[in-house]
Amino acid sequence: MQTAPDARHRADIDDEPAAVLDSYRRRLGAPSLPFSRWAWAAAFAVFGLALVLRLWGLGSIGELIFDETYYVKDGYTITQQGVEMDWPDEPDAAWERGEVDTYEDTGAYVVHPPVGKWVIGLGMELLGADNPWGWRISVALLGAISVLMVARIGRRLFRSTTVGLIAALLLAVDGVHLVESRTSLLDLVLMFFALAGFGALLIDRDRHRERMAQLAARLHVAAEASPALGLPGGVRPWRIVGGVMLGLSCGVKWSGLYFLAAFGIMIVLWDWWTRRTIGERRWFTGGLVLDAIPAFLSTVGVALLTYVLSWSGWFASTKGYDRQWAAEQPGGGSGNAVMDALWSLWHYHARAYDFHVHLDTPHPYQANPLGWLLMIRPTNFYYRGYDYGEHGCEVARCASHILSVGNPLIWWLGTLAILACVVLAIRYRDGRAAAALAGIVGGYLPWLMYMDRTIFTFYTVAFEPWVVLCLAYVLGLLLGPPGAERERRLAGGLFVGSLLTLIVMVSAFFWPVWTGQVIDLEQWQWRMWLPSWT
Repeated sequence: MQTAPDARHRADIDDEPAAVLDSYRRRLGAPSLPFSRWAWAAAFAVFGLALVLRLWGLGSIGELIFDETYYVKDGYTITQQGVEMDWPDEPDAAWERGEVDTYEDTGAYVVHPPVGKWVIGLGMELLGADNPWGWRISVALLGAISVLMVARIGRRLFRSTTVGLIAALLLAVDGVHLVESRTSLLDLVLMFFALAGFGALLIDRDRHRERMAQLAARLHVAAEASPALGLPGGVRPWRIVGGVMLGLSCGVKWSGLYFLAAFGIMIVLWDWWTRRTIGERRWFTGGLVLDAIPAFLSTVGVALLTYVLSWSGWFASTKGYDRQWAAEQPGGGSGNAVMDALWSLWHYHARAYDFHVHLDTPHPYQANPLGWLLMIRPTNFYYRGYDYGEHGCEVARCASHILSVGNPLIWWLGTLAILACVVLAIRYRDGRAAAALAGIVGGYLPWLMYMDRTIFTFYTVAFEPWVVLCLAYVLGLLLGPPGAERERRLAGGLFVGSLLTLIVMVSAFFWPVWTGQVIDLEQWQWRMWLPSWT
């Protein structure tokens, strides 16, 4: 009769490690995120919507739009010569006729790194440089993929499939993201790699917390003390992936450095909080030695290496601008080819930096960053007026317009959501809100230091994923927690569902001025909600 009680006693002992582990997981806010076919299917459904919106009529405008005049031609020559090349005066008309090889035999002086132009050029390698589909396909695909990434990042960050899907839907139907996905500029490519870096660091955070929970639980059950500096962090490959992605974002535009800095601070704070939460007494010192220093090497160090490697085409070329600068100095350089190449690259960067800091030439669509979030002065990418009978115009006067203006509901409510997340992060120490704000800190706040420079509202696409993550999080709070009363969830669901429906309808209303549709002038005027939009 003694066998059954002994078996029960052994079962209680065997269950204790699992209970301790679950306790540490709860304290770290890292419950398991189970695989869900429904979550993946829903994310791919939103991705499909984003893909259709970005590819529909992508080549309908056979002209170089806005700054495509620089980046499309640079993207072509960089795949042909490894570097950007000079063009004769007024080359756009010939390019648009399909005469794509009229570039000159000298390297061009450009002020942005090469990664974004490689991305654009690869699309032309795939579909040809003699048609608009080839010019724009790469950026359009990255735009659609970034919607899928937001769905998965939102799910992981907020531990909610619904919140992730809301964020993805908002990004899929917003005008800033849509217009720049359909136009070959650099800013969406910058956003893509910064977002990918954020996602990789988020995966690293979850895996690190799971590892620390397991190690802490093991020591707890064994009644052993932790090492003097704390538990070892172990190998963290996703942090290296994050460093590569952030290095590529810097390789698109130097403003990627701000994301690198913001996310670097974020991951160090994450690790300190993890060590303090599991009860390590020397959490600050341990986090500094075991986490922060390795984090610097695996993010900043890897990002720097990635950035330098992104200039491989320039290093391999003899035609790149300033490529032979060091060798042409008195004395003929150092005699070391590698050092001369690096010194020449440094000189090139110094010239580009001087250009950026002194860029104050007035532009009709320049916009103070204080008004970016409210879409006070959006950027006009393309405008053509037509009379009756031209290009399908069936009234006295028509317009074809591509205006990089966001869905007003998304951006105006998103601004309020950012303020709400600031309160949640500071007053209630909500780490989810703080993480969502990290992209705003890296992508938006630095521009407030350059309000006297010539800058534009379309730069907002770089940090837009974090705007919609903040808005989706607040909408998720309005939905109510899963355990809330049925009436509470029903009311929240009806409100959020109605709001999302209205947002989609507003996006449908603005579709013609996001895609250059020919509409009558009165219809166009209905869509110019603010005088500053014209």
